[in-house]
Amino acid sequence: MKAAPLLLLFWAASACAQPSRAADEFQTSAGVVKITPIHHASLMIQGGGVVIHVDPFHEGDYTGLPLADLVLITHDHFDHMDPKALSWVRNSKTAVMGPAAVADSVAGVTVLRNGEARDFGAWRIEAVPAYNLVRGPAADQLFHPKGRGNGYVLTYGGKRFYFSGDTEGVPEMKALKNIDVAYVCMNLPYTMPPEEAAAAVRAFQPRVAIPYHYRGSDLGTFEKALAASGVEVRIRDFYYR
Repeated sequence: MKAAPLLLLFWAASACAQPSRAADEFQTSAGVVKITPIHHASLMIQGGGVVIHVDPFHEGDYTGLPLADLVLITHDHFDHMDPKALSWVRNSKTAVMGPAAVADSVAGVTVLRNGEARDFGAWRIEAVPAYNLVRGPAADQLFHPKGRGNGYVLTYGGKRFYFSGDTEGVPEMKALKNIDVAYVCMNLPYTMPPEEAAAAVRAFQPRVAIPYHYRGSDLGTFEKALAASGVEVRIRDFYYR
């Protein structure tokens, strides 16, 4: 009988040690799409029996998460193209899609260039431009040159989900149409500040906007800038560890 309180304490400690994975669920004509934040720019998408991991990164906790049917990689920086984390979510049946810049480092990648699209079961995967306009490590250099990285628009059950990758508020982002849910990056010096991200979101008017890849950014500024825009802003914890 005395063991019961000890077991209860052990369970409580284990529960507290688990990462906070508050997933969002979105209803589509083909069923629910569930999107789970993992860490930084990493997240997991589930819908129609398909598991998609985006930019798996070893700083995230993948304990207990299902293996990927599809992995999407946005570009070749270490926090997006991470061989260690990729090995955690991939098996011999997992498909991987990404830009040409990752093809030499990740075996078996199906290359998607900006503007190209592929179907994966009931999912439509579109690669959209993700790049810097002005920010870079030195004069005449950009952190993310145009054409090297992808953002992605995923369509499932009539809903469109946008994942920006690493980018500034480029014209191609502002020209997006009919986006239901947008995961938008922001952090300096590599992408853009919250004000610029909010201005881009105002331009393409998704129904829901969720910041990610936001380490060190003032998310309150993003929320305030979109307060009267008609866009619902949701803040999720991508840095719980």
